[in-house]
Amino acid sequence: MPYQNQSCADACAECVPIAAYCSQQCIEKELKECAKHCLECVEICKAMTVLAARDSYNTGAVAAACAEICDACAEECSKHDHDHCRECAKACRKCAEECRKLAPQGTKQAA
Repeated sequence: MPYQNQSCADACAECVPIAAYCSQQCIEKELKECAKHCLECVEICKAMTVLAARDSYNTGAVAAACAEICDACAEECSKHDHDHCRECAKACRKCAEECRKLAPQGTKQAA
């Protein structure tokens, strides 16, 4: 049976390995900014997965931060013509969209 925040938790959980792989590839290609964004995305998505599943009191605040971090990662990854970056940007956009649904109203939306 699905729980209240499952779509957000699922999107975050799916984003983690994709962003982790992208970060490793970007480190190897010396795309430092991209790797840094991906690593930050991995950490916030791991936390968001757990908090969303628990229906934490802090879900909304962390969801807002996660959406912002994932949007930044997607923007950076979109600058690079690598399959791993394209996949990461796609996963980050999906994650950000799901997180915004849980974030308090008035949270910045991606352009």
